[in-house]
Amino acid sequence: MKKVRLEIVGMSYSQSQSGAYALILGVTGEKRRLPIIIGGFEAQAIAIELEKMKPTRPLTHDLFKNFATHFNVTIKEVVINKFEEGIFYSKLLCEHEGKITEIDSRTSDAVALAIRFHCPIFALEDIIKEAGIVMEDEPKEGDEFAKKPGVGDEVVEGRYEDYLKEELEDLLKKAVRDEDYEEASKLRDEINRRKKPQ
Repeated sequence: MKKVRLEIVGMSYSQSQSGAYALILGVTGEKRRLPIIIGGFEAQAIAIELEKMKPTRPLTHDLFKNFATHFNVTIKEVVINKFEEGIFYSKLLCEHEGKITEIDSRTSDAVALAIRFHCPIFALEDIIKEAGIVMEDEPKEGDEFAKKPGVGDEVVEGRYEDYLKEELEDLLKKAVRDEDYEEASKLRDEINRRKKPQ
């Protein structure tokens, strides 16, 4: 299966889920984005390494890296290899004495480790197609969607069933344009749920 390389675009605090964050991965050189909801601890582990902060004692991901390095294990790459029921799954491709081994990992932990090992992050193309969103340019003058004031403001979590698929797609575009990646990921999941045979 084809893999596409991702980079960390940013992270934003979840407005509806206390202690949760949206990690935004982007396809290198493209406008496609992959929003992933992660916990506060994992967000902190990613942010600390991105900001090159040095905690006084090693955090869990730092300890893992120190342990792996001590025993000559390196992570060669991280691959987001499955997306099921709104959850992303990843694997670490590790090398030890010339032998490559795959280890199952939560995606948030895999990204936190990828930063520490300076290794690339990939996702299968099928996952980007299913769960990704596309950043669009600013709406042009006369764009019918741009004229709708407050589209999406009335959306209540768990109430998506009241919307037509076309309306959900419009709401998704607005959420992406507003960089509300958490809302975008929920709308994406609802649209994908409707595509599946019942």
